[in-house]
Amino acid sequence: MESLTFSQKLTQFFLSWLVLFIAWLGFTSTLAIQEVITGLLVSLLIALFTSRFFVCCDVSIFAPAKLFYVFYYLFVFLIELIKSNLDVARRVISPTLPINPGIVKFKTNLTSEYGRMVLANSITLTPGTLSVDIIDDTFYIHWIDVKTLDPVETHREIAEKFEKILLKIF
Repeated sequence: MESLTFSQKLTQFFLSWLVLFIAWLGFTSTLAIQEVITGLLVSLLIALFTSRFFVCCDVSIFAPAKLFYVFYYLFVFLIELIKSNLDVARRVISPTLPINPGIVKFKTNLTSEYGRMVLANSITLTPGTLSVDIIDDTFYIHWIDVKTLDPVETHREIAEKFEKILLKIF
């Protein structure tokens, strides 16, 4: 792993501090001065000790276009989450519905490890699918109802909606 320059470390620290402070504000949901000051100090201390571990992104993640795609991704993920929850609930309520569980694989176009991790977690968080393994650019997914074993079709069914947006973010 290559060594970061001082300015990169400083940027990484401030980005970590900013993200932690925004999280603080989100959890406290108040702008009372004592909460803001406490949040600034607590997030500063945490960032001092942990900023070297936050290596997924740089400040470009806050570019307006990327922020738009982050929020768009959350919207698409929420829609897919609801659809998959309804599908699994329907299978539980109607046990006569056929299921065909199995492990399928597909290749991803994502090159960043962080993007692959977000994709794997998104797949796992949607009921009916579970990320089993990632080897290089190949995902292995347990699917509650395997519709196809063709990797291209599997990718289209499971990951394509997420991946198209993640490619614009990472």
